[in-house]
Amino acid sequence: MSAPVLFAELPAAAGKVGRITLSVESTLNSLTLEMVDLLQAQLDAWAEDDDIAAVFVEGAGEKAFCAGGDVQALYRSATETPGGPCEYAEAFFAREYRMNYTLHTYAKPLLCWGHGIVMGGGLGVMAGCSHRVVTERTRIAMPEITIALFPDVGGSWFLNHAPGKTGEFLALTGASINAADAIYIGIADRFIGSEHKQAVIDALLAQQWSASAEGNHALVRHALRPFAERSLSASPAGQVEPHAATIAQLLDGDDVHDIIDRITGQETDDPWLAKARDGLAHGSSLAALWIHRQLWETRHAGLAEVFQSEIQLATNVVRHPEFAEGVRALLIDKDRNPAWQYPCSRDVPQSVIDAFFTAPWDENPLADLA
Repeated sequence: MSAPVLFAELPAAAGKVGRITLSVESTLNSLTLEMVDLLQAQLDAWAEDDDIAAVFVEGAGEKAFCAGGDVQALYRSATETPGGPCEYAEAFFAREYRMNYTLHTYAKPLLCWGHGIVMGGGLGVMAGCSHRVVTERTRIAMPEITIALFPDVGGSWFLNHAPGKTGEFLALTGASINAADAIYIGIADRFIGSEHKQAVIDALLAQQWSASAEGNHALVRHALRPFAERSLSASPAGQVEPHAATIAQLLDGDDVHDIIDRITGQETDDPWLAKARDGLAHGSSLAALWIHRQLWETRHAGLAEVFQSEIQLATNVVRHPEFAEGVRALLIDKDRNPAWQYPCSRDVPQSVIDAFFTAPWDENPLADLA
């Protein structure tokens, strides 16, 4: 059995490039607590290592960069102690978000090769990197509405920074997007054809890295630019930008219930909009409410505040039976017939939603983020 995360230090023309490979192809490189801890430890070590000038992050295989967190492990934790504390799940979320914060605030260049499926926790890793490459095979989604979770791992940050109402639409519907969409909404920086991957690595290793983090960021941009220019003709057509005006209309409701009605009530022949509509219609009404409120409450929040609010909501969610039921229906029994607690968002008492936004402990486990 090889390690679930592989680390290498590649000698360059001057200095070294760290290489991180998420290496559990059988689970589409889904993150476990062990993997999160390995990533955190290595990122911390390389931050202090003057020889490491930049870091290249990838997933093993051609199918996925990372398909999310190990939701089945979270399910076991939630069902073993209904009502909580759910020790494994809560530790996983807290340490995963801390690692995500480390990525977002890392001084050295972090280049993520976001090839294949990038979902949930994988999107948290990619979005946190400073140089984010997507390819013709990139498939991104945050479909947490389907399992009664919410777009976490910094989703409250990057979805709130997406143009117009597109971030909230993606959060409520779990709609799937591609490389062009990722660049449009701000969670990726460059499209590069996947056939250039080794050449990109070779270009990084040809750089004369310096002691200046700012200078090294410029060298990464210099190395990537020609491959992005060469790949322009292979970029897929976007789906979000052409629908931005429609999305704005759908989310121009008087309250969250009106917005949900507008999205689920669409009569459309557009396959992308229809799939998005069905994602919300079949998802948890309770989750739709906490997704909407989480984005609203963090719309002006700083990065540390975002992760502190996400760990509060995630802890309350994993202790609630709606999450376990969502995972059961989609991933355990796979009957795709969840018994949601509330058939309609208007049936959810305000006190129930308020409870998810009330601290479940005396001190936030991420209170020390700064």
